[in-house]
Amino acid sequence: MSVPEAPEWRLRSLWAPNVGTVRRLALLLAGGVVFVLVIAQLFLPGIAEQRLRDRLSRSGRVLKVEVDAFPAIELLWHHADKVVVRLASYRSNPGHLGSTLDEAAGVGRLDATATELDTGLVTLHDAELSKRGDQLSGTARVTEADLRSSMPILENVQPVASGDGTLTLRGTATLLGLTSTIDATLRSQAGRLIVQPDVPFGALATLTLFSDPHVAVESVGAASTANGFTVQAQARLH
Repeated sequence: MSVPEAPEWRLRSLWAPNVGTVRRLALLLAGGVVFVLVIAQLFLPGIAEQRLRDRLSRSGRVLKVEVDAFPAIELLWHHADKVVVRLASYRSNPGHLGSTLDEAAGVGRLDATATELDTGLVTLHDAELSKRGDQLSGTARVTEADLRSSMPILENVQPVASGDGTLTLRGTATLLGLTSTIDATLRSQAGRLIVQPDVPFGALATLTLFSDPHVAVESVGAASTANGFTVQAQARLH
């Protein structure tokens, strides 16, 4: 006569296969996640690079685009570790430029250069922009010919003072047959980049060169070159 199996042994025998099944499912799930991450790492950066290249090509000639992200799946949330852009030429008005910078908020490190950058106000040469965290820094070369094209009444414009985050330009202006020397100060004001003539009631002639709610300009400076000057600027993303 056989002895009946104890209930606890019966339960244990029923539970053992379930534990093995759970383990196999867990391994399959982990393998699936790893597979997805590997595929994303292989393909997402290339897709992001092509999309950025296509977008920039609408307004300029693109030489190089690199996008680095690890894990690459963070690109789906518009985050990247590093982006490198090299442009031969690019045209962008200040509003579009501000929008582009705002979209770069999710990029940890950005290095961009443009041999020629047409801002709509003035053409910049050998422009460089770098982003580290929320800090922006940029340099560009401006020629006297470009300034005369944007402001025909000014001639022989040169930087005469730079310090405390401001830049003073001096040029010769001809208006209604009268010629005089005028100084104008380029500086940041409430996050905007403005230029104001250093004359009585000059505030009435203040011109805003750049303004964007997501970008706060902090300082500007300059250094003379053979046929113009090089401008440096510091800004911060909100």
